[in-house]
Amino acid sequence: MKDPVCGMRVPPSDAAGHLAHRGATYHFCSQRCLAAFRATPDAFVKSEPEPPGRDQGDRREFVCPMHPEVVREAPGACPICGMALEPRVVTREERNPELEDMSRRFRWSLLLTLPILAFMVSEALPGRPLEHALPPAAMAWTQLLLASPVVMWGGWPFFVRGWASVVNRHLNMFTLIALGVGAAYAFSLVATLVPDVFPDSFRTHGDQIGVYFEPAAVIVLLVLLGQVLELRARSRTSSAIKKLMGLTPMTARRIDAGGIEEEVPLEHVRVGDRLRVRPGERVPVDGVVSEGKTTVDESMVTGEPIPVEKDTASQVTGGTVNGTGTFVMDAQRVGSDTLLAQIVRLVGEAQRSRAPIQRLADTVSGWFVPIVILLSVVTFAVWAVWGPEPRLAHALVNAVAVLIIACPCALGLATPMSVMVGTGRGAELGVLLRDAQALEVLEQVDTVVVDKTGTLTEGKPNLTTVVPHGPIDEGTLLRLAASLESVSEHPLADAIVRGAAARGVPTGPVADFRSTTGKGVSGTVEGRAVAVGNAALLSEIGATATATARADSMRRAGDTVMFVAVDGVYAGLIGVADRIKPTTADAIQALHDDGLRVVMLTGDSRSTAEAVAHSMGIDTVEAEVLPDQKAAVIRRLQAEGRRVAMAGDGINDAPALAQADVGVAMGTGTDVAMESAGVTLVQGDLRGLVRARRLSRATMRNIRQNLFFAFVYNVVGLPVAAGVLYPAFGLLLSPILASAAMTFSSVSVIGNALRLRRQAL
Repeated sequence: MKDPVCGMRVPPSDAAGHLAHRGATYHFCSQRCLAAFRATPDAFVKSEPEPPGRDQGDRREFVCPMHPEVVREAPGACPICGMALEPRVVTREERNPELEDMSRRFRWSLLLTLPILAFMVSEALPGRPLEHALPPAAMAWTQLLLASPVVMWGGWPFFVRGWASVVNRHLNMFTLIALGVGAAYAFSLVATLVPDVFPDSFRTHGDQIGVYFEPAAVIVLLVLLGQVLELRARSRTSSAIKKLMGLTPMTARRIDAGGIEEEVPLEHVRVGDRLRVRPGERVPVDGVVSEGKTTVDESMVTGEPIPVEKDTASQVTGGTVNGTGTFVMDAQRVGSDTLLAQIVRLVGEAQRSRAPIQRLADTVSGWFVPIVILLSVVTFAVWAVWGPEPRLAHALVNAVAVLIIACPCALGLATPMSVMVGTGRGAELGVLLRDAQALEVLEQVDTVVVDKTGTLTEGKPNLTTVVPHGPIDEGTLLRLAASLESVSEHPLADAIVRGAAARGVPTGPVADFRSTTGKGVSGTVEGRAVAVGNAALLSEIGATATATARADSMRRAGDTVMFVAVDGVYAGLIGVADRIKPTTADAIQALHDDGLRVVMLTGDSRSTAEAVAHSMGIDTVEAEVLPDQKAAVIRRLQAEGRRVAMAGDGINDAPALAQADVGVAMGTGTDVAMESAGVTLVQGDLRGLVRARRLSRATMRNIRQNLFFAFVYNVVGLPVAAGVLYPAFGLLLSPILASAAMTFSSVSVIGNALRLRRQAL
């Protein structure tokens, strides 16, 4: 069962909610997805839901790289642009029937076109060695016999797609190819069978009707070559996903209840299975180490080359490589629930998304083909009226050249190819982009807002100080506070409970527990009213905190200070510190070097927040901010004209992540935070944000290069094909050269996009 909005698997016990629509019940992983579905349910329901027990995500679907809204259940051609559809979900071993078909047609067409090319080359050589080998009529019949299979069989897919474009009212590249090749071949066929029907304006100086089997066959051959090169290049754009999928082993070594080990296919592994991982093997699924100690290379997931030590209770990720030790693990997430599977899904979705910059190309493409057809008609008319003899022959050749040289595909591919390669490159380095819009907007960000806990710090605070006040001793104070915090889910509460356990202080039962957002908790422990929180909470219950100087001193040292009241009387202080990540200072410096302003957002007191910020060189501190106020801070910065990226990891960060121009979730955080963000840093390290910025700039630069080339190519190529250089220089562009240029344009755009695979980040 999967969330229809985000595609995440939703166990029924953990569902955030459900909704009935058109006789079916849909479950959701978060309230955000539930709200999105409730607003526009039909946008997320493509068809009737599958029967219970069948995963809708397992159904095979094919999409268009240029028009991701086109989804089909079988391979074929896009009804809008005519391009071959691609599988929505890439598999390890992917056959490409379109590439195989085009390759087969190209090989046979090349074999039949070579003799035609020999005649064409001979005419350009001094003395024309083959000029008298056959009389003109016999030569025309020979070319007809050789060119007909090339045009009618080799080029058949182009005619089918061209006709479909007319029927669907979406004119595209194949419309132009079908018109150009069809006109040249049909004219030549009639000229060969019934030459007397043509007027003298079609006849050459030898009183012969020129035939154009050569350009018709060669154009088909070159377009087939272009399709083969394009399909091969497009397959390489998904190499990052295939590389990630190849990290997962095919089998796992399972230990049964009797301790016997057996090697089983990976799809047979279930949650709770005990698995052994030997030295040098890949971890099969996500889980936790139950026995053994080792180091694991996680670079293929996080992008960091240094192996990570793993001991009992350590989390391990499927696809990572075990070092020299051996260990036993308990499987926790298998199949499509593993981190690697989710990365592959997110990358696939991002690759199919559309960047805002593509709107310009879409607008131009919508008018492109009709304008080209009109230009071809005008070219024919101009040459037919004012061209040199034979006027109509020149008119036909130049009109065909105009149709063939135009390449709307280069314009349409400029953005999606770069997005596909860029998002794949990011995934290899632990930077997951939710969609192309996040990739584009990230380049424009000038302010980074970072949550402190779990983003700048490790998110694992530890108890540091217990300061009793009055008649209560340190042990009693810690026991009462830890007992109360034992039923709280706050990270600071967990630190106090762990600290008490480490000091051998037991905890007791709690009654009347109450949590006040942004202030603290209260309840009854051992028959006594206990409250743990900030000064505002103590003031609310009528207790007065007197050790403010000591509290300020602890805050300046970087501790988070909590006041404790017992029976309405101030009883002491508890200090908890969350260690700053070793990489945070370098990441902040790199962000500054990149020209970004860094703002720290935290619910801690201002003294603690400023102490942490000062140690790392953070520009601005927003302290004592309640969870529901974080999004307001983002809105205020945006009102100042800033483009804001927000980095956080907790559930309470989700509204701020959604409000920011780009939300950046730490991969070590909650699923809700990651679902609200446009960028996820798998390792939970802010240095990944620096990589994401570099990736954004490189990808957008690549897109602009592609768009520039596509625009310039068509702006220059179309007038040249129409013959604007003929009056001054006597130059005409052959339809064959026009088809070669058209082939080069699409392939060059894809080739430029593939350079991103080697982009240093």
